[in-house]
Amino acid sequence: MSSVHYGFSLVLDAGMNAAVRAVTRMGIYVGAKVYLIYEGYQGLVDGGDNIKVAHWHSVTNIIQLGGTVIGSARCKTFTTREGRLAAAYNLVKRGITNLCVCGGDGSLTGANIFRSEWSGLLAELVEKGRITDTLAEQHGHLNIVGLVGSIDNDFCGTDMTIGADSALHRIMEIVDAIMTTAQSHQRTFVLEVMGRHCGYLALVSALASGADWLFIPEAPPLDGWEDRMCARLESRNTGSRLNIIILAEGAIDRHGKPITSNYVKDLLVNRVGHDTRVTVLGHVQRGGTPSAFDRILSSKLGVEAVIALMEASPDTPACVIGLAGNRAVRLPLMECVEMTKLVQTSMNEKRFDEAVKLRGGSFENNWNIYKLLAFQKPSQSKQYCTTDFSVAILNVGAPSGGMNAAVRSAVRLALIHGHKVYAVHNGFLGLASEDMFEMEWHKVAGWTGQGGSLLGTKRTLPEKNMEKIVGTIKKFNISALLVIGGFEAYKGVLQLCEARAHYEELCIPMCVIPATISNNVPGTEFSLGADTAVNAAMEGCDKIKQSASGTKRRVFVVETMGGYCGYLATYTGIAVGADAAYIYEDPFNIHDLTTNVEHLAEKMKKDVQRGLVLRNEKCHENYTTDFIHKLYLSEGKGIFDCRVNVLGHLQQGGAPSPFDRNFGTKLGVRGIQWISERLTENYRQGRVFTNSADTACVLGLNKKVICFSPVTELKAETDFEHRIPKVQWWLNLRPMLKMLAKYQTSFDEYVPGEMKHVTKRSLSVDPGY
Repeated sequence: MSSVHYGFSLVLDAGMNAAVRAVTRMGIYVGAKVYLIYEGYQGLVDGGDNIKVAHWHSVTNIIQLGGTVIGSARCKTFTTREGRLAAAYNLVKRGITNLCVCGGDGSLTGANIFRSEWSGLLAELVEKGRITDTLAEQHGHLNIVGLVGSIDNDFCGTDMTIGADSALHRIMEIVDAIMTTAQSHQRTFVLEVMGRHCGYLALVSALASGADWLFIPEAPPLDGWEDRMCARLESRNTGSRLNIIILAEGAIDRHGKPITSNYVKDLLVNRVGHDTRVTVLGHVQRGGTPSAFDRILSSKLGVEAVIALMEASPDTPACVIGLAGNRAVRLPLMECVEMTKLVQTSMNEKRFDEAVKLRGGSFENNWNIYKLLAFQKPSQSKQYCTTDFSVAILNVGAPSGGMNAAVRSAVRLALIHGHKVYAVHNGFLGLASEDMFEMEWHKVAGWTGQGGSLLGTKRTLPEKNMEKIVGTIKKFNISALLVIGGFEAYKGVLQLCEARAHYEELCIPMCVIPATISNNVPGTEFSLGADTAVNAAMEGCDKIKQSASGTKRRVFVVETMGGYCGYLATYTGIAVGADAAYIYEDPFNIHDLTTNVEHLAEKMKKDVQRGLVLRNEKCHENYTTDFIHKLYLSEGKGIFDCRVNVLGHLQQGGAPSPFDRNFGTKLGVRGIQWISERLTENYRQGRVFTNSADTACVLGLNKKVICFSPVTELKAETDFEHRIPKVQWWLNLRPMLKMLAKYQTSFDEYVPGEMKHVTKRSLSVDPGY
C-alpha cells in the first residue's frame, strides 16, 4: 500500500478534527502516504505549502478541538475549469489519486465534477507540457469519497451529518439558560436557530425543549396561524410562567413569504401583551467543543472512507460515507445530491408533505410527535377513550438523563388518550407502599431538560414485595405499568410477568423503557442516559488531559462506571482518543497490559506528550484501577509519570444531552401508544386481562427500528450474573479504537459498510427514528 497516496480536504463544522484524525491515522495504518490539504479547495488550487505530508503525530490531541486544524475556505476559482486544472496538477505532482472531501452537497458535487473531468484535465496538462504522458498514465483515475459535514443535517441518505449533534448541544445550552430567565421574569422568548432551507435543528430543539410553537421551512403553518398561535399562548397564561417559540431562520408561510423572529415578537406584544424577547443564536451553533456523538461519528466515517478508497476501482461510482442505523454505509454521491435537491424543489413547488417525507423517516417521526404533544389537549383524542384506564409510571434503578423527558411525554400522551395517570415515587418500593399521586398536564412542565429522576428511583426488585404491589394494583385499579429504568426495571418486569400465574392482577400490559448510563439492557442498542453519560465522561477526560498541558509527559488512568458493561468505557475511549480501554467483554491478561505499557512508552519517547487509559470499573477482578496505575507508573519510569482518576457519579449527573431528551420524549410516546393499543385489545367484560408474553415487553431501538421484545424471550439473551446482554453490537467498534491508537490488530475484525442506494422509494420506506 505504500504507493497509495491520499489527500484530505474539508469545510468547517464541529467534529471535523475527529474526521481529519481518523482519515490520517487509518490511511497511515494501511500503509498509505497521507497529505493534508489546508484551506479546502483553495489550498488544492494554490498548492505549495497548502498540501503537506501528514504523520501519525500530526493529528495528536486534536479530537477535542472545535473547528478544523487544517482550515477551510470558499473557493470560486475551483468552480472554473482553470481552477480544477491547477488542482489536478498539484495532486498529480504529489502522486495523489485518492481524495477524501468533507463538506456539504455543494462541496461534494464539486468533487464529483472534478473526478468526472480528471482524464480530460490530465490530457490538457500533457498537451500544455506540464506533465508527461507517463505521469498521466500512472495517475489516470481519481477516486473520490465524501464525508458530509453540515450542522443542518440536510443531506439525504444519512441519518446524521457531522456537526449537527454539536450544534444541538449549543442550542440546548442556550435554551436551558433562557428558560431560567424566562421563568424568573414571566417572559416569552422567540429563539431563531440556523436552518435556511432545513428545519432539523429547530425541530429537534423544539421537541427536546417542549417548545410551545415551532416554525420550520418544510412545514409552513396554515393560513391564519397568527390567530391560532396567539389564542393558544393566551390560553396558557394561567399557571404558566414560560413560553418558548423556536423558529428556523428559513421559516416561511404557505405562500413562501418569510416569517421573521421580529414579526412573531410583534404579534405577541401587540395581540397578547406578552413581554417578549428575541434571541438569534447565529454562528454560536457552529462553534464550541464537538459532542461525543460527533467525535465518534467522524471517527467511524473517516475509517470507512479510507477502506472505501482502498477498495475503489475506475468503475466504482463516487460515494459518500453516511450513517444508517448507527452503522457506517456507503451511498452513491450523486444519488444523495439529487435527492437533497429534490427536497428544495418540493418546497419551492409547495409540496410540503412530500418535502417532510424526503427528509427521511426520522425527520417525519420528529415532526409528527412534536405536533402530537404540542397541539393536542387532554382527552382530545377519542380513539382510546372507550373506557377508563389507569396507567402507573415509575422509575427503577439508578437515575439517568432522559428519564424525566420520557415521563413527561408519556404522561401527556396518556392524558390525551383519556387515561388516568399515576406517578409512583421510588420505583417498585413506592408501588408496594402506595407512594403515588395522580398526574396532571401542568405537573410535568419543564421536565424535559431536568437531569436525574424527579419521581425518585430505587433498585429494589418486586419479588420481596409482590403481595403489596398486587394489592396496590388492585386498590387503584391500575390497568398498565410503564417502567422507565435500567437492568432492574427489565428484571423487575420479568419477575412480575412470571408471577402472572399466581396473581391475575398482574395480567396487564407492562412496558419497559430502558434508561441507564451502562447501556446494558437487552433488547435495545441504546438506553436513555448513555449518551449523556458518555458526554460527561468525555468532558471529564478532556479536562484531565488539559491539566497536564505544559508539564512533562504524563499518562492518566481513568475509571469509568458501567458495571460489567464496557459500552461507556469504549464509547468514551473513541470520543477522547484513548490509548486503551479495558473492559470485561474484551478479556485481557498481564501480557496484554505489559504490551500496552511498552507500546505507550514507545509513543511517549517520540512526539506524544500525554496518554489516556480507560478502565471499566468491573473489567477484571484482579487488575484493578490501582494495579494498572501502579503498573504504568513502574514500567514508565524515566519516560512518563502516571496519575489516576475515578470519574464516579459525575457520569450520572448534569442536564440530559439533546439526544437523550429527544430519545426519551419519543420513547415515552411510543410506550404509551403501545400500552393504549394493548389496553383496547385486551379489554373484555369490564376489565383488562392479558397473560400473553407479548404484553410484557422492553421497548428498544435496534438499528433504526423500534422493537417491543417480550421480557420472557429476552431472558435467554441475558447474562444475569454480569447484568449484560450476551451479544453486544458495539463490540464491533473495538478494532477501530485500537487501530486509531496505533495498535497492530487483525484487520479481519473490521466490518466494512455496505452500499446503500438512495431513492424516493428508499426514503419513503425508511423507518427512521
